[in-house]
Amino acid sequence: DRARGATAVVTVEPCNHTGRTGPCARALVDAGVARVVFAQSDGNPVAAGGAATLRAAGVDVEGGLLADEARTLNREWTFAVEHGRPFVTWKFAATLDGRSAAADGTSRWVSSRPARVDTHRLRALCDTILVGTGTVLVDDPRLTVRDLHDVDLPRAHQPLRAVMGLRDVPAQRRVLDDAAETLLLATRDPAEALTRLYARDRQHVFLEGGPTLAAAFLRAGLVDEAVAYVAPMLLGSGLSSVGDLGIGTIADALHLDVADVTVLGEGQETNVRLTLTPILKEQP
Repeated sequence: DRARGATAVVTVEPCNHTGRTGPCARALVDAGVARVVFAQSDGNPVAAGGAATLRAAGVDVEGGLLADEARTLNREWTFAVEHGRPFVTWKFAATLDGRSAAADGTSRWVSSRPARVDTHRLRALCDTILVGTGTVLVDDPRLTVRDLHDVDLPRAHQPLRAVMGLRDVPAQRRVLDDAAETLLLATRDPAEALTRLYARDRQHVFLEGGPTLAAAFLRAGLVDEAVAYVAPMLLGSGLSSVGDLGIGTIADALHLDVADVTVLGEGQETNVRLTLTPILKEQP
C-alpha cells in the first residue's frame, strides 16, 4: 500500500510480458501507482505495450522525457534490442608498435597493473566475456572479474565466460572452474556466436580473444567499440595485436573514431587507454 497514489519515474517503458518475473506494467497497476513517467519506449516487440496497459488501467502515463539521455544510459540494451545481437566491446593491450607479445611468446606484462585493474572494471560492466579456444589453450585465463586485491567477485556477479572455436577445451583449463558459468560455442563464425549469445539474453560482449578472433570480428563488422591499452614500449617483432584484415592498401584502412583518451598509472606502470568506435564504410 505504500506505493498507492505514487509516481513512478523510470528510464524505460515498463515491460508488458512475463519473463523471469511478471510484467512490470501489471505490477505497477496492482501496487496502485497513479502516475508513471518513462524516458525511453521499449523497442522489444516481446515486451512492448506497457504504456497502453497502464493507461487502460487508469494510470496517468507520460513518455519520452529525456529519451536521448536514456538511450545513452541504456546503450548496450538499446543496441541489442534494435540489432538483434549483443553490443561488442573489443579489448586488447599492445605496445607502441602494435605487438601483443614478444617473439618468444611472452606477454606478461604488456599491460600495466593500473590497466589490468581497469580491465576488471570494464569486465564487470558486461554480461559476457568471449575468447577463442586458442587463447584458452595458450594462456589458460580464468576470465573472471576480480577486485583490487585480485580476489574473485562472487559467482552471482560474474559475467558468462564464453569460448568459441572447434578445438576441444581440456577439463583442467581454468576457464572451466566453478568461479563462473562457462559456455562452449562450437563455431568459428562470429555472427553465429553472437546469435547464440543473444538467444541467452546476453546484451554486452567483452571480446578478449587473440589476434585471429579479433580479426574475424573486425572483418565481419561486428566490433562496436574498441578499448586499447597502449604500453610505452617497443618490441620490433612478435605477435601483432590483430590478425589479417584483408587490407592491402592504405586507402582501405579501417579507421576508428577516438571517443576518449585516458592515461593510467605513472612511470613504468603507465598505459594509455584509448576508447574508439570503428567507422564503418558505406556500402555502395
